[in-house]
Amino acid sequence: MTQLIKFAALAFILAFCIMLAVVTGDYAPWYFAWLVGTMMIILIAVAGAVLFETQEAAQAPRDASKS
Repeated sequence: MTQLIKFAALAFILAFCIMLAVVTGDYAPWYFAWLVGTMMIILIAVAGAVLFETQEAAQAPRDASKS
């Protein structure tokens, strides 16, 4: 359930960033590209960290049962 909440929070942040980029994009296309690119890099990195934590948590019980 916590993973679902994490992904929902990431989806909300993504939607907010895209909305902010569209509003800012009216001023100059460069701002739009910069905001979207920066936010996508950050969100992809965070999503990768969440998936890594999930894999580590899933592997921990298996490692404990082997010893």
